[in-house]
This record gives sequence, structure tokens and C-alpha cells, in this order.
Amino acid sequence: VVQAEFVSHRFLWLIKGTSILPYGETFEDVRCKCICPPYRNITGHIYNRNVSQKDCNCLHVVEPMPVPGHDVEAYCLLCECKYEERSSNTIKVTIIIYLSVVGALLLYMLFLLLVDPLIRKHDPYTQPLHNEEDSEEMRPQADSSQARGNTVLERVEGAQQRWKKQVQEQRKTVFDRHKMLS
Repeated sequence: VVQAEFVSHRFLWLIKGTSILPYGETFEDVRCKCICPPYRNITGHIYNRNVSQKDCNCLHVVEPMPVPGHDVEAYCLLCECKYEERSSNTIKVTIIIYLSVVGALLLYMLFLLLVDPLIRKHDPYTQPLHNEEDSEEMRPQADSSQARGNTVLERVEGAQQRWKKQVQEQRKTVFDRHKMLS
């Protein structure tokens, strides 16, 4: 019963639009952050506390004070305190928009992978345009790709193969010219 009540409280927090936090923790959009460097035999430490902007100083944020009473002022002069604000609603809206765009793109990709082969019919009379050298070398590959169909993925793979072939030809040309000049 206690666990069901705990789950129902978390579900209510989720519906309200706040983050799900365990009991006793709070969620704030403002804080005072004090960074205190090492002082004598005390290690450095970062202190965070939810206080107003006028109370954002070492005396109100650093608790418990790690130094005795007569060293407090010297210790606090070393600490750097900053008042920070954030808009959690803006962060939430940005994340929701980002996830929505990614989800829409994934759905579109699934649509293309599943429906595109059904919509596109193979037309044996259309042939890609190539120059004379490419057409002689690519004929056996074009016949094998026609047998498989013409999906988006296959078109991308074909473009990638053509690009790799062009890069190899450019390398060959460059090295041949280099040998001729040497």
C-alpha cells in the first residue's frame, strides 16, 4: 500500500510537469553557488543553497562553517559566490521539441523503408546518365542493382560506390602525374 502511494505521488508529479524527485528533495530554478578554495588545512568545497539574491554570500550559504569564528571573514573573502537562475520550463520545452523532431524523423525513415519499395515500380527503360567510361564499367553492376529493386538505401549505396570509385580515379591520376613530374 505504501509503495502504491509512492508510485501515485510520482505519477502526479509527472503530470504536473515537475521532475520526479524522491521525498524530501526540492526542485528550484534559483540558487546561490559558492566556490571556496582550500584554506589552511581545509580542502576546497562547493556550496549550493536556495537563498534570495541579496543573501547570496558566504555567510548565508556556507553551512556548516568549516573554520572557527575568528577565521570566518578571511575564509569568506576567498569564496566566490554567484547567484544563478534557470528556466526549467524552457529546458523541458526544448527537450520535448528535440525528441519530437527526432521521433518524426525516425517515423519518416521507417515510412521510407517500408512503403517506398511498394510505391516505386522498377522501370527498365530508364537508365542513369554516365559518361562513356562509366557506362562500360558500370553495366554489370547496374544489371545486378536492377534485379534487387530501387529502394532509398540501394540508391545511397550506389552513390557511395560511385563516390569511392571517383576518389580512387583521382588518387590514380594524382599519383600518375606525380610519377611523371619526378
